[in-house]
Amino acid sequence: METATWARRIGALAVDWFASTLVVLFAVGGYENWAGDQEAGFYVLGVFVVESTLFTALSGGSFGQVATRLRVVRENGDPRPLPLHLALVRQVLIAVVIPPLVYRPDGRGLHDVAAGSAVVTLQTFRSLTGRGSVQS
Repeated sequence: METATWARRIGALAVDWFASTLVVLFAVGGYENWAGDQEAGFYVLGVFVVESTLFTALSGGSFGQVATRLRVVRENGDPRPLPLHLALVRQVLIAVVIPPLVYRPDGRGLHDVAAGSAVVTLQTFRSLTGRGSVQS
């Protein structure tokens, strides 16, 4: 099974981080309140972990992954979303930063190895589900 490129994964992460930042900005009452808060980065990280865990367990990818046409599948090619506990393990390891930077030749980072998952394109996901190829 071919995994998604790192450029696509980084793009999805950027979308997730931007969305998480917007949620925190809204929750704290705007930029003026957020800019003076020394812990604002931790709020964004917490929102990111919760958002990406729930989206991965419910829809097969974080908000950013779904928006950029990526999906998280089980390492054996099973297209069902990861169970909640494995999605949480995966996202906490991503938040630690080092596991995604250490990866195997097949393109799976340590966070994917620990969760038994792989990130694939929507086209690969659809071939795993038997839905055929993507029409542009």
